[in-house]
Amino acid sequence: MTLDMRMRNNMFRRLPVEQATGRLYGGRHRLRVVYRTRDLVVLGLGVMIGSGIFKIAGEQASSTAGPGVLVSFLIAGGVCVLAALAFAELSSIIPVAGSAYSFAYVAFGEVWAWVVGWALIMELLLAASVLARVWSLYATQALHDFGVPIPSGLGDLIGQQKGPDVFALGILLLVVLMLAGGSRMSLKSLWFMVLAKVIVIGLVIATALKFFHPGNLTPFLPPSQPAPAGEKTVLDAVLGAVGGGTPHVFGTWGMLAAAPAIAFAYIGFDLIATASEETDDAPRKVPRGILTALVIAIVLYAAVAFALVGMMGMDGIATLNPDKLLLAAAFDSVGAGAMGKIVDVGAMLALTTVILVLMISLTRVVFSISRDGLLPRPLAAMSRYKVPSRATLVAGGAAVVMSQTVDVLTLEQLVVIGSLFAFLFVAAAVLALRRSRPDLHRPFRMPAAPLVVLLTIVAVGWLMLNLNVQTWGYFAVWMAVGLVLYLVYGRRKSQMKLLLDAPPERPVAARLAPAPPPGMAPPPGMAPPPGPRDAYSSPGPYGTGSRPAERHSGAPESSYPTGRYSAGRQPGGQFARDPRSGERAPERYPSGQADDPYALDPGVPDPYGPRGGRGQSGEHQEPPHGGRHRR
Repeated sequence: MTLDMRMRNNMFRRLPVEQATGRLYGGRHRLRVVYRTRDLVVLGLGVMIGSGIFKIAGEQASSTAGPGVLVSFLIAGGVCVLAALAFAELSSIIPVAGSAYSFAYVAFGEVWAWVVGWALIMELLLAASVLARVWSLYATQALHDFGVPIPSGLGDLIGQQKGPDVFALGILLLVVLMLAGGSRMSLKSLWFMVLAKVIVIGLVIATALKFFHPGNLTPFLPPSQPAPAGEKTVLDAVLGAVGGGTPHVFGTWGMLAAAPAIAFAYIGFDLIATASEETDDAPRKVPRGILTALVIAIVLYAAVAFALVGMMGMDGIATLNPDKLLLAAAFDSVGAGAMGKIVDVGAMLALTTVILVLMISLTRVVFSISRDGLLPRPLAAMSRYKVPSRATLVAGGAAVVMSQTVDVLTLEQLVVIGSLFAFLFVAAAVLALRRSRPDLHRPFRMPAAPLVVLLTIVAVGWLMLNLNVQTWGYFAVWMAVGLVLYLVYGRRKSQMKLLLDAPPERPVAARLAPAPPPGMAPPPGMAPPPGPRDAYSSPGPYGTGSRPAERHSGAPESSYPTGRYSAGRQPGGQFARDPRSGERAPERYPSGQADDPYALDPGVPDPYGPRGGRGQSGEHQEPPHGGRHRR
């Protein structure tokens, strides 16, 4: 461990890239490799394409942007591509399960890593709870649309906005048990559901295009008008305080204002990075999977938006039944009711895959943080299926409790601010590592890095300003709680701290026994002494050609294990200098110390005379060995 790293053993200590990417964690802390590039694409589509694809275009077209929402989809997609480029580069350098948490640990230090990891835990935990509730609402609606009677005893326990809900509880338990049983089973299930979801989306687009009317796309940018009263965003508050203006919808401003809400639908591509440790050749395949999945999602969202707006128009969408899924209600209004039932099934499949990927990512983030000691280490233990079952059960249990006790649907924007907060750190980490570690091999490089990174930070900051002021307040409270938790627990239990604090083991310098009386054989295990001129071949009191004592010719192995926290080689030996003080290290066992393995019992006479190197006569005697005892 270098002197600089020792001097900085505080909460800003950074994890070296070589240790972050080390594979020698031991059997209890290793994940099984199960993903290929196409699996990562499916993972990304599973989380990015949720029920929002069936409603968000209609909502933004009718309330904010009009037909100009089509451009809003491209603007939002461009912002997400910028962030995805940053994730792609860092995933190629640091392909580990922690994603943005691990990136921040390497680039900025432990406390910043904890802050990012705590934000990710909030995002993923709350998102799983929110979507379990939404899944219950859609499942109840689907039962109604298919004419399935609901038992009277379940009427108050399904499809509820808050309070106990059987459907929300059931879907979370199903996903948690599936993940605890192994990654391969969950991956096969994900493949099936994503494929079915994409087929439904294809049918939706094809059917909607049959009712397409070009006139529904005009005027493309309706006249601007003041936005209805509602919760103010931070951007609204700032503009109102500075210029005294009021927010507007439609027109150019409305087209831009719709982009943040649409960008939130794309969020999820970053979760692909949490599968890095489970991916073969991750430095190349993870960046490819992130960008491919995001581009496919943008194309599908834009295609659905084009088909829906062209089928209904802005005014037609505003008249649809608000109690049904917007796209299903649109098909009912044009006489394609059967397609509406397919949309119900597609929405349930879409939400199921989103919950599944969210729980996969949540358990991997918790696993990575626990492996570093910032959360209890037992959470990082592997089951016999080579998955972090303890982290899965704890995270799943927390999601179940939150979904059943908290009005999570009112906290949906906290999911978004957690994601965007991590995006900011990841973008900044690209520049930080370009400056501090230009020597690192980067299988994927962000193009025009300084300019594109700054543009990414500005774009992500703009999205964050479009969140409600109340959301920022809740987020500040959550982060304050996390900081207290780190100071109380994580700072002391950090594996980096413990390893940096532990002094490297030094070889024991054994005491040299005096020479035996003439004619007496040396004690077993002792080598003959070297001569005064040739330490390896000169004659000694035991004759010529005797085997030399083994000498320390180099630094011993470090006490730090190789792999994640490898410290390389440490200077050692009896006369090694302490890297902190520069002084020579003291003997491990001072004279008379009870645990000196070479100390004699004071009650037993020494056959070779006193321990001071002198015989019975008090005359100094030449020690029989030039080397040291070996333990």
